[in-house]
Amino acid sequence: MSLPNAQPGPFARFAEKIVFGNRPLVLIVFTAITVAMLYFAMQLEVDAGFKKQVPLQHEYMQTFQDYEAEFGGANRVLVAVIAKDGDMFDQEFMKTLENVTNDVINLDSTDDARSRSLFTPNVRFIEVVEDGLSGGNVIPQTFTPNVEGFQSTPEDFQAIRGNIVKANIVGRLVAKDWSGAMIWADLIPESDVNKVDYQEVAAQFEAIRTKYEDENHTVHIIGFAKVVGDISDGARSVIKFFAVTIAFTWLLLFLYSTSVKLASLTVAAALVSVVWMLGALKLMGFGIDPMNMLTPFLIFAIAVSHGEQMINRFRGEIFFGGLEEGTVEELRARAKDAVDPLEAARLSFRMLLVPGTVALIAGCIGFGAIMVIPIDMVRELAITATVGVALTILTDLVLLPVLLSYTRLRNIDRKREFRLRQLTRFDKIWAALSRLSKPGPAAAVILIGLVVWFFAWQHGNKVMIGDAQKGVAELRPDARYNQDAVLIAERFALGVDIMNVIAEAAPSACTTSFAAMETIDRFAWHMENVEGVEQVITLPAAAKIVNAGWNDGSVRWRVLPRDPDTLRQATQSFETDSGLLNADCSAIPITIFTSDHQATTIDRVVAAVKEFREANDAYVPGNLRLQLAEQAAENPEFTSDQVNLRLATGNVGVAAATNDTVRESEHMILMLLYAAVFVMCWISFKNPLAALCVLAPLVLVTELGHSLMVELDIGMKVNTLCVVALGVGIGVDYGIYIFARMRESMLQGRTVAESYFVALKTTGIAIFYTALTLAVGVAMWIFSDLKFQADMGIMLTFMFVVNMVAAIIFLPALCRWLLRPREKDDWVAKL
Repeated sequence: MSLPNAQPGPFARFAEKIVFGNRPLVLIVFTAITVAMLYFAMQLEVDAGFKKQVPLQHEYMQTFQDYEAEFGGANRVLVAVIAKDGDMFDQEFMKTLENVTNDVINLDSTDDARSRSLFTPNVRFIEVVEDGLSGGNVIPQTFTPNVEGFQSTPEDFQAIRGNIVKANIVGRLVAKDWSGAMIWADLIPESDVNKVDYQEVAAQFEAIRTKYEDENHTVHIIGFAKVVGDISDGARSVIKFFAVTIAFTWLLLFLYSTSVKLASLTVAAALVSVVWMLGALKLMGFGIDPMNMLTPFLIFAIAVSHGEQMINRFRGEIFFGGLEEGTVEELRARAKDAVDPLEAARLSFRMLLVPGTVALIAGCIGFGAIMVIPIDMVRELAITATVGVALTILTDLVLLPVLLSYTRLRNIDRKREFRLRQLTRFDKIWAALSRLSKPGPAAAVILIGLVVWFFAWQHGNKVMIGDAQKGVAELRPDARYNQDAVLIAERFALGVDIMNVIAEAAPSACTTSFAAMETIDRFAWHMENVEGVEQVITLPAAAKIVNAGWNDGSVRWRVLPRDPDTLRQATQSFETDSGLLNADCSAIPITIFTSDHQATTIDRVVAAVKEFREANDAYVPGNLRLQLAEQAAENPEFTSDQVNLRLATGNVGVAAATNDTVRESEHMILMLLYAAVFVMCWISFKNPLAALCVLAPLVLVTELGHSLMVELDIGMKVNTLCVVALGVGIGVDYGIYIFARMRESMLQGRTVAESYFVALKTTGIAIFYTALTLAVGVAMWIFSDLKFQADMGIMLTFMFVVNMVAAIIFLPALCRWLLRPREKDDWVAKL
């Protein structure tokens, strides 16, 4: 199948006339815009938000938003104070715990009503006494360790220990081994009015740690706000790695081009892309999220990739007057055809404008595809990447060639001889690879590719959706946060991993409906027997204890009363600040503490909830509570035993919703990416089979990337899903530039194998250096303090290198059988 003429079309010639007919004006405009964008970029601030990272349209997050005001959200910080000697019962420890509690409560960002500690009034105990039930604060009002002159006694601590046991808070607010105690602090929910500065909040908690940690006590802090703070601190190292990347990039470009000017101009154009992108973010009203701080580097990498192709073509024009093909003698003879820098820049612009624009637009569309994930942080990343790549069209395909038109290389004869050695050094390798385009070897390569793809697809399907490891996957295992999480998990039975299932019922259900309370109680028992569930706390369980208390504390009476009056007696003493019910008892949270937030644990717990709901007809879409409340308002005697178990709040509920969203979006994003690449290549090369030749290697490498994630125990999360998508968007460049060169030669009458040899000879080194440059840059991330950045470094290094290898090996084989299957080719045999 033949291809149409590859000569530049009217658009390329018109653009060339406009750009090169007004070079000084172009440079003035670019300079002015760059200065303005730099000004705006310097005003960018870190913008992290809890709700930005969750899919608010998901079913679970609808529940989260419906009950955030009543029961709090998933944004909790836990502060554990631990006595180094292992005994919390001394006055100095209690003084420290009270001071930490007061400092935490006094933070503007914490919700005082929902904060819990031994020293807060909402932590109480109930006990059975001769006259019935009695209760009070766990810490008696007479115990005042911070009052000057107060001296504690062993009897004080004995009473406190007893109250702790009666309150049943061992493992929650008090360590199992009595070595420390914990403060629960729920942050005030985010809203349009209340913007939470998570970096500031994390710094405030860190200041509390610094203030109270001493030779006798340690302070350990976990929670979303602290995670964001630690990630933001670690993300600052991105600046250091970015500087190192720029230096390595410049060095490799210099080694490739032997020209300080060409290396510097390529890096400068790429940096202009980054500055423009950052300035555009500020103008669009965005900040930069800590999880998106790597995007500027990716824009830099893409810009360098396309810039390297531009200087490669430019050198061919100023050295040999066109494509760098032929023998050394032929190329030396063609040195007389070399053109001046202005003409070389014009020709380079003319020949690369269309393939370069196609590749970059395909990247824009691909990155835009990420926006199908309904998470604000991801959409910001998609917008950032799309805008950055779009601006690269201007900086690499307009600014760089204009700058090159003013660039006169010194020692041009010496540089030409170096280029000749560069072009012929790998001729044997290129010839060997060209043999892969013969019918037999090409068929074998395609078959091997299909086999590798099949096994990679089978293995890649095992990738875990969500966190594959314990702790916070974004931080390294030895990070302070993860070490704190390990200690809290060891010392306390319950950590920060919580899922709240909201039981919706008719108003006053906890006092009038035994059936509703019994359903909730059975559900709690069902969940307690699920692997990965540490403990379940519910209102019915608490009511059983109270009911036994009214009956001499007999365990035989630890049951739910069937009589409405007795049921009311067992539940009326619980206030809303207990977190067990709302004001009219129409919403009752079932708090499920899990052992961790790994994807397998979350999936198991969610599946158990859905299993119970289906077996007990305990779920209807929407807010049943509001429907029942309307019926109760119309009929004062209305009662209902129906219970609606709604998933889910708490950080585990948020993680479950996010995992579901990633699971649903993963294949759609890849399909949109592939479709974008295919359509743009079809439009550019006017041949769907040519587009398929470029696309197929990308599909193979994507599945190999999934297999690598399985081997490295990296879960498919929002950030890793974006990395895979970005890898595809960048990797397509290799195939497009190789095929564009092949197409030029094929339209001149050459065979597939000969055209492929010419493409490798003229652009192969540039592609190899591009892949090496990008891989070296991201490989440096492996040494980052942030594990997710290190994981991204490994993934992107793999994607850059393997995409290059796949394009070089599989493209000629596919071209042979898809474009010219019957072509007679004796050229390879003559090599």
